[in-house]
Amino acid sequence: MTTTGGDAVRLRPPNNRLDGRAVRWWRTQWLLVFLGPVAVLAVLGALIAPARSWLLPPAGALAVLGAAGTVLFPRWWYGFHRWEVTEDAVYVRTGWLWQEWRIAPMSRIQTVDTVRGPLQQAFGLATVTVTTASARGAVRIAGLDHGLAADLAERLTRITRDTPGDAT
Repeated sequence: MTTTGGDAVRLRPPNNRLDGRAVRWWRTQWLLVFLGPVAVLAVLGALIAPARSWLLPPAGALAVLGAAGTVLFPRWWYGFHRWEVTEDAVYVRTGWLWQEWRIAPMSRIQTVDTVRGPLQQAFGLATVTVTTASARGAVRIAGLDHGLAADLAERLTRITRDTPGDAT
């Protein structure tokens, strides 16, 4: 807790949620991760008769785990991820079991990047990466609408340009 002019200022959760399409983006990532191994095990089990009894059960178990994770985890993550940008700092809270709160003061920001991988492009999403002089690395806000991400990068660039400090 810090004080500003005698008033106590408490750390609070950032206000903004990610774009709702982030849930579908995460689900698609999960599907892609699990689909390959399940398909390989299932095809090999179907083609190699002697191995069928020990390839198909793991394929089925992996398919069930993958389906459960695909349905449950992205929605759960969406409830925990938050972000906010003020004139003073970038605030990001991520994680569901191990929550991480990152605060990047404007005076410490060195670069602002936006990234749109192929899957993010398909969902109209982007990631804003704020690089600081911190040993913990960059602060990332993944799962933003691509237009909002571009506007946010422009706003952060303008604020950091007008903020005194050397970003080191």
